[in-house]
Amino acid sequence: MTDEPPPAQGAERFVVRATAESNFAWLRTRLSVERTFMSWVRTATALIGFGFAIVQFFDRLADMQGVAAARRPQLSRDLGLALIGAGVAALLVSCWQYLWVLKYMWSPSFRPIAGVREGGMLTPALAIGIVLILIGIVAFVAVLLRVP
Repeated sequence: MTDEPPPAQGAERFVVRATAESNFAWLRTRLSVERTFMSWVRTATALIGFGFAIVQFFDRLADMQGVAAARRPQLSRDLGLALIGAGVAALLVSCWQYLWVLKYMWSPSFRPIAGVREGGMLTPALAIGIVLILIGIVAFVAVLLRVP
């Protein structure tokens, strides 16, 4: 056994030098975080919209003349609720991850290369994500309670 200290965690495990190269690397990483978050927002929006559309489609289909009654009429509602719930859950997790990564990127170790504004700047993507969480919750409740 050796008496070596455990490896450092986080930004302390390497030296951050304030150079143009490291600043641009930080910016590329920051933009990558934005792209990833926006991808999650698009995916969650599709899940919420598709779940709501499935419920509406099969509700309208059941009201049409000449269409046989469904064997399991609740199945489309349950599938729609599952998709809406998955979309809301994806948004919640992605918002949490986005904020966690930004907090790490604006930590004191990276501040020399991060920029002049302490604490960083949030983008409109986070606001859109939060609004979509609220819309998803309203859609989930509306389908669950069958609010017209």
